[in-house]
Amino acid sequence: MQAIFAANSRPLYSFLLRLTRGQRELAEDLMQETMLRAWRRLAELPPEADTVRRWLFIVARHLMIDAARARAARPTEIYGIDVGWMASSDNAFEGIVDRITLADALRRITPEHRAVLVELYYGGASVAEVATRIGIPEGTVRSRSFYALRAARGALDRSDELVS
Repeated sequence: MQAIFAANSRPLYSFLLRLTRGQRELAEDLMQETMLRAWRRLAELPPEADTVRRWLFIVARHLMIDAARARAARPTEIYGIDVGWMASSDNAFEGIVDRITLADALRRITPEHRAVLVELYYGGASVAEVATRIGIPEGTVRSRSFYALRAARGALDRSDELVS
């Protein structure tokens, strides 16, 4: 097997590199698979070096065809692009419903609780900043946010019950 690899690896890799249009990783994978198949059939390979080389090139070509067919059957893969931030048309309706439901839940809680939640979560302010803006102690901001979230969850649960 070492003699087969030494005699054929460079020309086979060049051949696969051309077939894969310069995709080095794919060419390497196909070469490894070709050599693995040769190793598995080592006892069946003909003794002539030219015949072995032809067999390797035929196997490599068939593997490339199989890989191309497999890629064509799957959706196109996109690498390096984070599409998580993009709006999805499937979730557009759900997003609108979520906003309306949340606005309704905020209307159902007291104005003091609503002010704390809006400052903390929509305004992105810290507890200290909210305390300064509203003019209450930080501990009160924390307790109001706790009870406001609990009241908002209760309002959301009630609206879920109405929908179900």
